[in-house]
Amino acid sequence: MKSLLAVVASFLETRTSRSNLLALIKLLAVLFGLIAIYSIAFHYLMAHEGQNHTWLTGLYWTLTVMSTLGFGDITFHTDIGRVFSLFVLITGVVFLLVLLPFTFIEFFYAPWMKAQAQAQAPRELPPETRRHVLLTRHGPITKYLIKLLKRHGYTYYILAPTLAEALELHDKNLPVVLGEFNDPETYRNLRVNQAAMVVTTRTDVINTNVTFTVRETAPNILIVATATSESARDALELAGATRVLRLELMMGHALARRVIDRDASAHRIGSLDDLHIAEASVGGTTLVGKKISTSGLRGEIGVSVVGLWDHGVFLPAGPESEIGANTILVLAGTPEQIDRYNQLMARTERGESRVVIIGSGRVGRATAEALDERQIAWKMIEKLPERVRDRSRAVIGDAAELDVIVESGMRESSSVIITTHDDDVNIFLTILYRRLRPNIQIICRCTDEINVSTLHRAGADLVLSYASMGANSIFNELRGRDTLLLAEGVNVFPVRVPPSLAGSTIGDSAIRAETGCTVIAVELNGKRVINPPPETLMPAGAEMVLIGTLEAEEEFLAQFVRKGR
Repeated sequence: MKSLLAVVASFLETRTSRSNLLALIKLLAVLFGLIAIYSIAFHYLMAHEGQNHTWLTGLYWTLTVMSTLGFGDITFHTDIGRVFSLFVLITGVVFLLVLLPFTFIEFFYAPWMKAQAQAQAPRELPPETRRHVLLTRHGPITKYLIKLLKRHGYTYYILAPTLAEALELHDKNLPVVLGEFNDPETYRNLRVNQAAMVVTTRTDVINTNVTFTVRETAPNILIVATATSESARDALELAGATRVLRLELMMGHALARRVIDRDASAHRIGSLDDLHIAEASVGGTTLVGKKISTSGLRGEIGVSVVGLWDHGVFLPAGPESEIGANTILVLAGTPEQIDRYNQLMARTERGESRVVIIGSGRVGRATAEALDERQIAWKMIEKLPERVRDRSRAVIGDAAELDVIVESGMRESSSVIITTHDDDVNIFLTILYRRLRPNIQIICRCTDEINVSTLHRAGADLVLSYASMGANSIFNELRGRDTLLLAEGVNVFPVRVPPSLAGSTIGDSAIRAETGCTVIAVELNGKRVINPPPETLMPAGAEMVLIGTLEAEEEFLAQFVRKGR
């Protein structure tokens, strides 16, 4: 009943709808008037022919003739009666079969359906709505962000500028609100002053308009926006954005960090204050063939092996985990501990590193700049000449053609980084390069997270998702703390010690055995213990830093936080 009333109210709220309804009523009045006149005329003409019928019979005859049913059980015998019948029949055809249906559909049914559709895409949120997240687009980044919001209990709404887009999102069972991006009233209706965050991931121009309008409406709201250039970043910051994300730069630097250098040194891939996370390839070192417990890394150097990369799959590291020739260690420790590891392992020379970059877009150029900072040689393959900035370090052509591949020096290169925004192209190139060079390191960018597993199966050693990187960065702003994304689906995240674990030791808690997460730091009263031993107590009020996959994080939250066991 509420839904019906909402549709009626929406239908009658405009002047055009009310005028259409009035015209329909007038047309119906004319039709009923004609039926009454024809029924009366029927009696006089029948009496002229000497036939007597009831008033109900007259109404019956008029309706059967006008509706063209024409049962033929009551007929006129004179010419004047037959002419009258033809006139009634033609009038019925015009009114009942042409004019009335057209008028009903055009002026009543179509607006009614439109009003019903608009009722499915409301323009206003309930006054009690609070701590919600407002999104301006349902794309790869926000799809992943929605998963994080649901997992952590945040409500969200998607603002759609057109009815068609709103209905499409409604059909996907997504909470959608209809409104203009540059209208302050839209955001007042969305209770933006009571919201937790506004996230805008559309074009630079739209993002700037959204940011300016929201900031005008809600001076203190948290606004996160994406930008594709430095000028767009400046405009968004001037418009009032709290955080502007240059995801192409972030992706390019992240891809460049994963390149294995000429030695076996550990390369930092992220940090949380004084806790550094690094990766190290162990091929050619004395660690090959050893187990984590006998490697001496924890006792002699102090670093903790918190995970292993094996053909693109992240595995939690246990004491019995074996180190293979193709293993990449994920290490956690202080900067001093990482330096001690490098002093021990840097003597292992593996030849000069050379990288081939596929694609000269924003991500490809950012990757090249990051490799220059690491002083690693690179060559770029690009199909469109106008996108190439340094012709001396680029090969123009199709990255799938053999002569282009040979010219780029991929045969002698140690790594290839695929940076195109088309996941299907990336999968195709990954399969091709893995067949041509079984031992080359393939690092790949992925736009949509659903293609990550496909890229791994195709042969990619590491895959970084544009969607998950952006979503994690946005979610960090919402939570007000850092969650470090190591690779697709692998996070380093802080969490307060839950009451169910307070007072127990790390070893007794069995966190790693039951959830797959590893405790890499414990902090209390500003003092952080990095790589704590199993006998370390976890007091109430302390904060732990854990590493694990998204599934492992969810399992930890389910077992120790939500259930409170």
